[in-house]
Amino acid sequence: MPTPRQETQQELSAEIAAIASNYRHSVAAGGAVATQPSLDYAPYRSSILRHPTKSLHHADPETIELFSPAFGHQDVSPLEADLTIVHNGEPQGERIKVAGKVLDGDGRPVAGQLVEIWQANASGRYIHKRDQHPAPIDPNFTGVGRCITGPDGSYAFTTIKPGAYPWKNHLNAWRPAHIHFSLFGSEFTQRIITQMYFPGDQLFPLDPIYQSIVDQDARDRLVATYNHELTSPEWSLGYNWDIVLTGSKRTWTENEALGEDGEHHE
Repeated sequence: MPTPRQETQQELSAEIAAIASNYRHSVAAGGAVATQPSLDYAPYRSSILRHPTKSLHHADPETIELFSPAFGHQDVSPLEADLTIVHNGEPQGERIKVAGKVLDGDGRPVAGQLVEIWQANASGRYIHKRDQHPAPIDPNFTGVGRCITGPDGSYAFTTIKPGAYPWKNHLNAWRPAHIHFSLFGSEFTQRIITQMYFPGDQLFPLDPIYQSIVDQDARDRLVATYNHELTSPEWSLGYNWDIVLTGSKRTWTENEALGEDGEHHE
């Protein structure tokens, strides 16, 4: 059987540019600003089979609470926010600190919330059976951590800057370096998932996932800011990234309808 032809980056980039142009013309003509990604963003080829075609099924949140797992704040150790001390040796790569606040739409801190992260290692490899990227696995880096926000809504993680990796959406497709964030609310059904990117990544214009948010301001809110005050001498670089849960400046969140498939490495 002949090997199917893979689409090129140039072809995908042309589609991305056309959609972006149409959006700009729409806004200029008085159309709505789109701060959330389209569920049917065509250049995101590998998600086509996961695009919702029917209305979401609404479950009774109180019933779910009777059967879902739960955690207590005492179950989360402060050490779990340092992803570099999980194993006996030092992870490879650029050590970084990522810190910020979880805020509501009025800028008020959201305290006591569980924040979880997962990410690739410095070579762009996840410890995941579906990740067959031929980059080295770091035996001293698992890439998962969690913490509870403080009274001022603050969180902080020490970790390794993740690397870019290929993801087979099309020929020569590479994802920008990013860290996945998951935030739980006061109930198990209150969960959002999003991604934080690093400033100045050359892959931004080429990535269909990042570009599926057609509004530039909304995309910019996913990019952390380098913060020299967070940088530790002879130790790590610092990045700041706040997460806004509601309102017009809300941080983009991944489609909940993706379910478990939405939580793999893409």
